[in-house]
Amino acid sequence: MSDIAIVSLEQPLETIADELGRSFAEYGFAVVRDHGIPQELIDRAEEKSKEFFALPEATKMAYKIEGGGGARGYTPFGTEKAKDADIFDLKEFWHVGRSLPEGHPLASYMAPNLWPSEVEGFRDTFSGLYLAFEKAGLRVLEAIALHLGLDRQFFAPTVEDGNSVMRLLHYPPLGDDAPEGAIRAAAHGDINTITLLLGAEEAGLELLTKQGEWKSVDVPEGALVINVGDMLDRQTNGVLRSTTHRVVNPRGEAAKRSRFSMPFFLHFRPDYVIETLPSCIEPGRESEAPAPISSHEFLQQRLREINLA
Repeated sequence: MSDIAIVSLEQPLETIADELGRSFAEYGFAVVRDHGIPQELIDRAEEKSKEFFALPEATKMAYKIEGGGGARGYTPFGTEKAKDADIFDLKEFWHVGRSLPEGHPLASYMAPNLWPSEVEGFRDTFSGLYLAFEKAGLRVLEAIALHLGLDRQFFAPTVEDGNSVMRLLHYPPLGDDAPEGAIRAAAHGDINTITLLLGAEEAGLELLTKQGEWKSVDVPEGALVINVGDMLDRQTNGVLRSTTHRVVNPRGEAAKRSRFSMPFFLHFRPDYVIETLPSCIEPGRESEAPAPISSHEFLQQRLREINLA
């Protein structure tokens, strides 16, 4: 069986689209190199992220928005838990979302961003990284469109001004008091269209194969891990799979180190209606395709399930 695809985004998309598509159909995951996000920006972002998480607890808590569902600002350790999980994940995180001008028709869906004044250059760094992630994501979506036999720009208007969120994640070193059975991120699927993940080089990321076995995702230095979210799975009627994945606790020395990563959850526009693509429905089975739902409605439904809404 062929393994998870590792492709260069510098290649003409026609030459990699089917390799990516096959990987998403089998595993829900692929790895991309040469993604165009400058290494200097990644290094700076890692530095700023570490600087923020090292701030005193009280300082960080001042950026927690009550009732905001964690959509912006700080979410403390032990808040989010995976759907159907009993124990909270061992992580804290910060969310940067899209900044829309006042009066924009979608502004009511997206809260303004918070920027910690204690970390110099935080806003510039992460505003830049957000745009770089988005650009790389659009290129991956273009390849997916080609694989599905759609116009290569099919997804561009569906995600324009979408509710995409960049998450700065910190998994602290594991203490002896870590709850029995808790893991850094319990088994879950992502809600959004596709996820782009930076910082997965450190071992721990695993996906659940069709055969029901956990498989580790091995990532070359500096590459992006891409996975299909539930929205794209729904739109393709499961042709491209949103796969259950987790971050397991490392053993030995690695358990004593913090783990940092930065996923970018690329979302459809809130007003976009997710309808199954006709090419992904077998003739005669039209009635089995999932019902159309707006991306905002779908997101709210899922956030309630994971304790964030």
